Formats: sequence, C-alpha cells, structure tokens
Amino acid sequence: MQTQWGIVSAPAAPTAVCGTPLTASLKPVAGSLDTLDADPHHSQPDTGRIQAAIDACPSGQAVKLTMGAAGESAFVSGPLRLKSGVTLWIDRGVTLAASRNPSDFDNGVGTCGTATVSKKKSCYPLILANNTAGSGIVGEGSIDGRGGSLLTSGPNAGKRSWWDVAYENKTQGLNQQNPRLVQVTGGHDFTLHDVTLLNSPNFHVVTDGTAGVIAWGIKILSPSLEYSVPGYRCAPGTTPSASTTTATCFTPDTVKNTDGFDPGQSSNVLLAYSFISTGDDDVAIKASAAPGSNHMTFARNHFYYGHGMSIGSETNAGVHDVVVTELSVDGHDSPNGNGLRIKSDASRGGLVDGIRYTNVCMRNVAQPLVFDPFYSSASGTLYPNFAGVTVSGFHYLGSAAYGGGQVTFSGYEENGQKNPLVITLDNVVFDGAQPVMKSLKATHFTLGSGTVSFSNEIVTSSATDTTIQGAPGNGAPVDCSGAFVPLTSVVPGAPI
Repeated sequence: MQTQWGIVSAPAAPTAVCGTPLTASLKPVAGSLDTLDADPHHSQPDTGRIQAAIDACPSGQAVKLTMGAAGESAFVSGPLRLKSGVTLWIDRGVTLAASRNPSDFDNGVGTCGTATVSKKKSCYPLILANNTAGSGIVGEGSIDGRGGSLLTSGPNAGKRSWWDVAYENKTQGLNQQNPRLVQVTGGHDFTLHDVTLLNSPNFHVVTDGTAGVIAWGIKILSPSLEYSVPGYRCAPGTTPSASTTTATCFTPDTVKNTDGFDPGQSSNVLLAYSFISTGDDDVAIKASAAPGSNHMTFARNHFYYGHGMSIGSETNAGVHDVVVTELSVDGHDSPNGNGLRIKSDASRGGLVDGIRYTNVCMRNVAQPLVFDPFYSSASGTLYPNFAGVTVSGFHYLGSAAYGGGQVTFSGYEENGQKNPLVITLDNVVFDGAQPVMKSLKATHFTLGSGTVSFSNEIVTSSATDTTIQGAPGNGAPVDCSGAFVPLTSVVPGAPI
C-alpha cells in the first residue's frame, strides 16, 4: 500500500515461535469467563507463564497462544509487558481475557477500579510496549477487556463493572480509573495484524510518541454480544444511568471512553483494512507533545458506531500530513455519531494542516462533518488553527433519523486571533435532504470542480469571515454500492 513515506506491505505471520506454544486451560461458560475467576486471589492465572515466555523469547520470534487439547480457548491475565523484537501471537479461536480484579492493574495509587476526583491515572494497561523496537501483536484470536463484567475487589466489588465506573464520569463528573487494553509508549516499528480487540474498559489501542505503526486488518468492537443484545436493543432500565449502579446490558452510547485506535505524538502510522465500532472515537489522532503527529494514512477502513474519524482534541503540538481514503462509516443512527471530525479548544489547540479526505462513503450519522475549534469551553492561549483541510470525494447517503444530519464549519477568531478554517470541498454530495448548518463561521472555502450539493447555503450565508473561492461543477458522486459491510460478517459476536 502506498503511503506518504513509501510502500507498506501487509504484515506476514511470524516465521519462528520461541519454545513450545502456550496452551489455554480455560473454557468459557455460556460465552463468559466470569464463573471461573470470581475469587480475586486467583484472578490472573496466566499472567506469570505468558510474561515468562515473553521475557525468555529471543528477538525476532513470537510467543504463541493456542487452544488446549480438549478445546480450552481462554487465557486470563493481568498486565503484560512486551519487549523489543518479540511478537505476541494469539491463534485463531483463542481469547486473551483481562482480569476483572482492579488490584491486578493498580500502579500503586490505589484507586484502580473506582471513579475519582483526581485525574491521576492509577491503572496499568493489559498490554504495554514501552520503548520497544519491532514488537507487535498478531493472529486471528481476540483480546477481551471484559468491560461489562463485575469487578471482584475494591469498593466496587460485585457492584459495578469497569463500564459502570466509566459512566460515573457522565453522571457525577468523576474520572474513571480503568485500564487501557493496548498501550504503546515510545519506541518504533510496532505491528498489529488481524487481531480482534473487544470490550476494553477504556481506550482499546493507544500509541504515544511511536515512530512507525502498522495496524492492518484489525477489528475493534465494544460492546460485543457478551454484554448486550442483537441490535443493541437493551430493555429499559438495564443500561447505565444516573440511578443505576449495576447495568446488565450495554450499548455503544453507554460504554464511555472506549476509543478504538488513538495514535498520539506519533509518525508513519498506517491503519488499513480494519473494522471499528466503539462507544467513543473510532480513531482519534492526538498531538499533545513534540514532535506532534505527522505522516499518517488511514485506508480502506470500515467504521460503525462511534464518534468518527477524529483529529483532536489535543492538537497543540501540531497534526500534519494525514490521508484518509476509502473509508465507509455507517453510524446506525446513534445520537452521538460523528463522521469526519477535527476538534480542539483554546486550552489544547495548535496547527492542523495537510489533512486530506478522499473517497468517503457515509450513512446514518448524526453529524457527518464537524470542524470545531470550540469543542469545549476551556480557556487558554493554545489556540486552534485548522489551516489546511481537503474533502475530495464524499458521499452521504442519508439517515432515516437525521436526514442530512448536521455539519459544523468553524474557524477560531477570538481573543485577538484570526485563524479561519481553510477548507476545500470537491465532489461532496449529500443525497436527498441536505445537511443543517449547526455552525458556520470564520471559514474560507475553496470549491472544486465537482458537485458540492449544499453550496447554495454557503453562498447565501452571512456568517462572519466566511469566504468562497471557485464554483462547484457537476459530476458523479463517489460510488458507494459496495462500501458497507455488515460487522457480523467479520466479527463473530457483533450485535450489528
């Protein structure tokens, strides 16, 4: 696949396995492991042997997790640390499941598994790659964070799941102390291939300051049928709410902060041929520290529930040279659904430029296009500047619930700053009902030679500092006839 930094090929399966593959010893009962690890003293039976195998594995080889001879398919583990040159290989049919004992993940602060006033993070991730070179996670198996399973220790033991704790953010303004699923900090050349990531208590995959990331053919889903019902049609009173301590059914709109793939402060990042459905950003590019985020390609991916293909909200170190191409988004009419989004505010804004979206198909999304430098009311002097965005080839097929949806085009022109949104629209077509302008101000449009179906509303706008160059022409919209793929066809246990 062609990227801005060269041709990237699909990852190959490891050619060498160190030692004897590790065999699973646990069998899920009715699709769940909860009856097997209720005792918090025996909550991570496989951590020691998996970590020992990783530590002993020579560089260039893989630790392979396989099924047991009698069909055992699950490992249950607490935090694991990868090392340079070593790949964790999760074989088809195998699940690496996270412990639901918060004390297994606590980093010493003592509050993992609770919601706190303090923002200080208190949980280790399930899998950490810290300053590694050439490590990765591959295979056709799964990693399950078990976000909807009741915790087994601490003040929330038997009362709340990780996701119930997360919902306290919304109902009480507290900070969830939940583990991420995969954290890659620093280092270079990290690979994710084929693996399915499910039900994370918090973000699924995060990179921070990593140079060279390939995520190819991965699947991310929260929640799965393990914690929900087909179509996410949870019965009234079973989902998290202000009055519910323990929920028994979850939807993507109630599993808070379960971002899919978040590359931060990273470069040469490729996400390709992947499928993501979550309760927050499907992708969120962040740039809170030098050198910012640069040279990223997102190609031939499929998104479902979630807050879309996002940049931000932290953009203060700069986001540059991002290509999003051949993306399909089916938001299933979630009220929280977003499509293409750049978000920031005056407390964490910076320069965002060289952003190119091409050949995007979308439907059933409440807010298909969002370019918003007022994502929150936070104040500061880190002003957003969305200075170079191109949408070329975008086709929105409509929504039974939202028609053409809402769109936001806004620059930042406050506090003595004059940072208009600079954006090119070319062949941007909404079928049927046209989008409602939720916000239109401080935007400098260039209209290309292709159709822009809502251009009349831009032309007749009296919005402050909104300018237009060029005039739209005619042309066929992007062909979306084969764009949308049912998630159930690629992820067993998907409710949609």
